[in-house]
Parts: sequence; C-alpha cells; structure tokens
Amino acid sequence: MEREKLECLAKEIVDACVAVHKEMGPGLLESVYEICLMKEFELRGIKARNQVVIPLMYKSFQLSKEFKIDILVEDEIILELKSAETVPPVYIAQTISYLKLTDKRFGFLVNFNVPLMKQGIQRFVNKYYKTYSN
Repeated sequence: MEREKLECLAKEIVDACVAVHKEMGPGLLESVYEICLMKEFELRGIKARNQVVIPLMYKSFQLSKEFKIDILVEDEIILELKSAETVPPVYIAQTISYLKLTDKRFGFLVNFNVPLMKQGIQRFVNKYYKTYSN
C-alpha cells in the first residue's frame, strides 16, 4: 500500500479509536475495547482481523512458538491495545518488535485507560515512534 493511502488509513484508525473511547469511556477491559473497535471498523467498511496469530521465525526457521497481534487493519497496520494506568517501556518494545517481526510499516499502541484518547495513542513507523497529536 502506498504511503498516502497508509496515512489516510492511519487517520481512520485514530478516528475509530476516538469514537470507541467516546462511546465506552476509560477503565474497561482491553477485550471490551477490542471487540468494540472491531465493530467500529466493520461499520466503517475497514477490513480488520483480531487476535492474528503470527508464527515465530528465527534465522529462517519456524519455531514452535507464536505470538498474537491484537488487531491487524487492512493487512497493513498493527494495533496493540491496552487498558492500563501507565504505559511501561515493555509495551512500546512489544509494538516495535511486532512491526519488525511482521515487516509492517505502521503500528499503533493504543491505551484506552486515559481521559482523552489522543493521550493514549502512540504511532510507530518502522523503528521509531512518536506520540500522535492532532
């Protein structure tokens, strides 16, 4: 997918996260936000899959371990969802590792346990991240 389309999709993802947060508020379980976000994507006509299993590869060998991505949008953008009081560095490292292991260009770490949704969204591009702001 070309960068312009990815950027447009990224904006839709942020808007969908804001809509879910506005409707549901903070403080619920991560799984609640996941299912609500999947419905929001469906309503918007955005293709998304949740709990996507990714095999673990090491030096071109598939190992007997796998990991799961919370949501994969349009087979391009990874969403790692949280509902936590704070976002420790391990959550950031996890999202960056998922980007690397899947060779995806964009990812979001989304923490729904915040007063304003824009405070809970961190955007990752390749090997660095920045906090999303309007």
